Formats: sequence, structure tokens, C-alpha cells
Amino acid sequence: MQERSSVGELAEQLRRELDRYSPGGKLPSSRTLVERFRVSPVTVSRALAQLAAEGLVVTRPGAGAFRAPARTTPAPAGDTSWQEVALSAEGAAELVPRSVDASGVLVSLAAPPPGVIEFNGGYLHPSLQPERAMAAALSRAGRRPGAWGRPPMEGLAELREWFARGIGGSYTAAEVLITAGGQSALTTALRALAPPGAPVLVESPTYPGMLAIARAAGLRPVPVPVDPDGVKPALLADAFRASGAPAFVCQPLFQNPTGAVLAPERRREVLRIAREAGAFVVEDDFVRRLVHEDAGPLPRPLAADDPDGVVVHVCSLTKATSPSFRVSALAARGPVLERLRAIQVVDTFFVPRPLQEAALELVGSPAWPRHLRAVATELKARRDAMTGALALHLPEIALPHVPSGGYHLWPRLPDGTDEAALTAAALRAGVAITPGRPYFSAEPPAPHIRLSFAAVAGTGEIAEGVRRLRTACDEVLG
Repeated sequence: MQERSSVGELAEQLRRELDRYSPGGKLPSSRTLVERFRVSPVTVSRALAQLAAEGLVVTRPGAGAFRAPARTTPAPAGDTSWQEVALSAEGAAELVPRSVDASGVLVSLAAPPPGVIEFNGGYLHPSLQPERAMAAALSRAGRRPGAWGRPPMEGLAELREWFARGIGGSYTAAEVLITAGGQSALTTALRALAPPGAPVLVESPTYPGMLAIARAAGLRPVPVPVDPDGVKPALLADAFRASGAPAFVCQPLFQNPTGAVLAPERRREVLRIAREAGAFVVEDDFVRRLVHEDAGPLPRPLAADDPDGVVVHVCSLTKATSPSFRVSALAARGPVLERLRAIQVVDTFFVPRPLQEAALELVGSPAWPRHLRAVATELKARRDAMTGALALHLPEIALPHVPSGGYHLWPRLPDGTDEAALTAAALRAGVAITPGRPYFSAEPPAPHIRLSFAAVAGTGEIAEGVRRLRTACDEVLG
């Protein structure tokens, strides 16, 4: 983290000094910059590369760095107002107009301002990511024979086999496709299973990114409530009968945002109900590798107990590694597999082979199980730190369920709380939180917030973040 900070600071200092040089003028040598700012040659190289990417300097191997020529005056802006008519008219004949709303996703992707504690993050903090292991895996992968060639459209056979073993049951590599992250896999699955205008059943609450995928495809999300034991089978059956939906999307393990785990007796019921409805179950097994140290044995994926091809299974390496390590699997059996494969090929061709080779190197190395054990220990410590701090400083916020996996909590706010006002007050107090409203496809039954403990630096930052949240609650709740 210190190196990254130094790069940014040096780049900013050089940016301020550029006016000293005329266009084409040579900047001090790298050695001079190292001695003047007392930083490493790597830091100087990265800072200059950042300025080059911004178009402010030009680097010439063997010659040095030079101030870039003055930028030309930008052309006058065109008139794009016609697009408002075109895009709105596009949906006039659609049963369910498509809408692309990324706000619920951006909440967990956007970096907060400096000094703000990140309780809204959806990925591991850099200190928890296996950065050395990933770098070593990528280096080894690049030297593999054929690593830069075109991979099979379905993905490397060895990687498909590894994912198939993780699913269990009788799954084979032939029933697995390698995809570029879970979001991409979910997009492919919904496009394959439901035509535009169709209803699709979703858990309530559920992951906003999935709701955005459905709406962007012209689908109508129909909510089915969950409790700490997962989706309620009787309500699921009612929803299938009432809607005629061709698919139900669920997260049976450590559901986002509630943390619920689908109970054993409900697992069988969900598969039976979907089978009788002639519908598919899209299983988003997104967080299986982020269990906590005290989790105990995990239930198998729904796909492992489904011989009839009801389940379309999605799982990913991203959550357990890095947001940039976008390697995932889409598994299914029966004719639907060919449709999934065709859609993926049309959309993306294939996942870059070096990344697939790096994934194989990573999961096959001794560093991989060590990393998972370390993350399990740290996530439990962070979960306990957050639940303890909430009980101490915010007793009026209810926490009905504490999960043993995943990276967040789902507190219920006092009735009548304005989520938007609390989110804004929290940001002013220096902590970023996620409001609960985007997780519901219909009217929410109560106000909530989602608090992530994975994206922060450690337990000390969690304690400070909860204290700041107390300040925000005092402002909003009175």
C-alpha cells in the first residue's frame, strides 16, 4: 500500500511541476528523481507511466521523459439530444421495457473518497488478496507452451475439470464453460433461459447486480421472500403458479445480502418445485470460498444433487482473489448447455488464455489452500469485531442473523428510518455504507443497510467505522 501511495504522490508532484518545461522539454532523469524525492526507481517508473497514460508526458526508451506537446483545442460538442427520442421509442413496443440502471452495482464498485472507511465494498481488501501468489501464477502461466494462443471456446479442459470437481456430484468437464466473472455468467444464463418480457423469480432481498441484469434484458423480476433458512418453498411454488416464470435465481449459500443458508429440507423442495413447474434454477454460488473459520461443513451446491438438469450453476474465483481475477464457471447439463455456450461465444468469444492458465497455476499451488485458510480466519475476526462494535455502539440496530460465511452483515434499521438520509450522513461522518432499497425488486418490508467487513484494512478500521456510523445515526435517528 505504501508503494501505491508513493506513486500517486510523486505523480501529483511532477504534474504540478510540468509548467516549468516547454512542450517537448526534457524532464529530469530517473536517477535525479530517485535522489530528489528519495523513492525507488520502480516508483519513478510507475509515476512517469501514469503521466504518460494521462497524455502529459512522452517517454522514449534510452532518451528519458519529455513534456507532451500542447493539446489541440477540442472540437465543438455535437448535438446528441436525438438519442433521448431514439432510446425511449425503442422500448415502446416492448412488454417490459429494458432499463440499464447500474447504480446498485456501482455502490460496491466505486472507491470512496480518501479518508472514508469502506463499509460498502464487495471485494477483499488488498491485504487479504493473494497478490504474491497471483503474480507468481501469472508469471508461470505466461511461460507455459501455447499460453498466448487461442483457447478452446469452452475453456481449458483442465480448468473445467477443476471447477467440475468443486461442484461435485457427477459433473464433468464437458458440462462446464469458463466465463469472465460471475456477472458475465449470470447475464448469459438469464439470456438463455428467459425471453424478453418474461418474468423471472428472484429472492427478496437479492443482489442488485442480478436485478440490473434482468431489467437490462427486458425481464420482470418477481420477488420471493427469504428468511434465515433461505427462500420459502410455499411462496416459491405460489410465485411459479402465478407468474409462469421460466427460471428462479437464488444464492443458496450465504445469500447476498442476508447471509442466509438454504436449509437441507428446503433444498429438496426448491428443486422439486422448479422441476414440476418446468423451470430452471440459476444457482449463484458466489461466495463458497469465503467461509469463516467457524463455519463447519458446507452443504453441497444444489447442482450436485440435481441429475435432471434443473440447475444452471454459476461459481467464480473472483471474490476469493481479486476484482481483476475474473475467472468463473457456468455449468449445466442437457440441451440448455449448448444454448449457454452459443450465447457466450457470440458475446465474448472466450476468456483470455493467459488468465485461464494463471487460474490453473494458482489453484494448483500450495499457496491456494494457505490463502483460503488465512481468509477464513481473518473474516471471522472481522465479523466478530463488527458485530461486537454494533452491539456496543448501535444497540437500536437489529442484527437478526450473523452468517458464518461471506463478507457482510444485513442490519435492520428502526422503522421509519430514511435510508438515503442515513447513507448521506454516514458519508459526511467518514464511512461509506450501502442502503438496503436497491436489494429489493418491489417495496421493501423494512429499512436496512448492508455493512461489508472485507474491504477495510482491519479490525481497528471496523471499530472506527462503527463509531462514525454512530455519529450519523445520532444525526438522522435523533
